[in-house]
Amino acid sequence: MRDWEISRKFTVIFVCVIVVALSVLFCIGKKKEFSEQENRFLSSFPEFTWERLAEGEYTSEIGDYLADHFPFRDFFVGVKTGFEKAIGKKEVNNVYLAEDGYLIEKYKEPENTERIIRTFRNLKEKVEANVYLMLVPTASVIYSEKLPKGAPIKSQVDTMSKIYEESGCIPIQVLDALKLMRNEEKPLFYHTDHHWTTHGAYLAYQEFCAKLGFEPVAGLEEKVVSEDFKGTIYSKVNDYTRKGDQIVIFENPMQQLTVYYTDTGETTDSLYNYEYLGKKDQYSFFLNNIHPLVEITNQAASLDRELVLIKDSYANCMVPFLVNHYKKIYVVDTRYYKESVSELINQNLANTDVLLLYNMNTMDTDLGIGGIY
Repeated sequence: MRDWEISRKFTVIFVCVIVVALSVLFCIGKKKEFSEQENRFLSSFPEFTWERLAEGEYTSEIGDYLADHFPFRDFFVGVKTGFEKAIGKKEVNNVYLAEDGYLIEKYKEPENTERIIRTFRNLKEKVEANVYLMLVPTASVIYSEKLPKGAPIKSQVDTMSKIYEESGCIPIQVLDALKLMRNEEKPLFYHTDHHWTTHGAYLAYQEFCAKLGFEPVAGLEEKVVSEDFKGTIYSKVNDYTRKGDQIVIFENPMQQLTVYYTDTGETTDSLYNYEYLGKKDQYSFFLNNIHPLVEITNQAASLDRELVLIKDSYANCMVPFLVNHYKKIYVVDTRYYKESVSELINQNLANTDVLLLYNMNTMDTDLGIGGIY
């Protein structure tokens, strides 16, 4: 037998052994429900019906299940990314490998804009308080010049304008402020995560103050709490050559806080949970991850006012600025808060403001928006 035939036979046998081994591991391995690496729940085994099979829904969900629970999945994602980088690709798993070390998610054309407008408008009509709306453009807009050459840029601006105009809420525009400061030394978005940084949130906070006539708190002390944050976008590509981000907070020693998490009954005097800095999901350091309703009291607030903040996770690192002005803030995550938000607002109407804060990248698929009523 020729050498090349022996080599080919060996390769075939080796590949077959690997495939069988991975299949066995997949069958006997314990299936995780949550991926700490990607900070999301993994697909569960789908329920079979002939109707779902005929519509293609069952086979699609089976594909998601197999992909989520494939043995050594994170390792193979990293290998795939390394190979695609080596051949010059600038997009991996719907993530652009952008300039200056940025990983920037592709922006999908929104499908639910009309529904979102109706929801915001309905809330405004149900309450008597001033309802403010802050829509946050993402890194694909603010850092568009860092995207790979030829990358299609889908505008978020037209959608933002439409929602501002038709929702009836009082708009708080942050686009221009972010674009103006995008070339400064301090990044406004993380290189490895979809969230804005504390510096980006501070610029938006200044716009909030300008709209409401508040004086922004200045001279806050910056403190670096992490040097190796690798966020959700990093987990989509597992590019092991990427450096982690800094997480920075702005400290105000004059605050006198009581933070009450209504779902767990926990009370603390801090807006931060330092335990998360030792985990993969370091962004959850802000406001202790996900809670349906958080009640924050600041006895040293500059104003005797209250705020109902209806939000996604972008708001978590902005709350430390807002507490300087409000005696009490109700932070509502309507993905998990099952009570009526309008009733919560109307029960606390004395000197109450309402702020809707959402980012443009995930707002279209945010199931919590349907719970704003």
